[in-house]
Amino acid sequence: MQKTIPLQPGEVYHLYNRGNNREDIFREGRNYLYFLELYTHHVHPVVDTFAYCLMRNHFHLLVRVRERPRQTSQVSETCEVLSPRVVSRALSNFFNAYAK
Repeated sequence: MQKTIPLQPGEVYHLYNRGNNREDIFREGRNYLYFLELYTHHVHPVVDTFAYCLMRNHFHLLVRVRERPRQTSQVSETCEVLSPRVVSRALSNFFNAYAK
């Protein structure tokens, strides 16, 4: 199994994912809005988003991991610098929330 490299503060990443067997992940118009609401809640505090593209069976995100988090209820006020673990947890929470 390949070891993953954690996302580092200040770096830019192209994040993408698609449905299993190229199945649709957005089946209705409201699915796109729900995806973006979850994204704003979970991921926006830890990344700056430059671009995104949501297609029926996959999505692309162009983001830069923040050096310091935006203060929200999701990110502790005592968190001065974002650790890769905090960023990974935010993305994991987002992906799991949308999958459910």
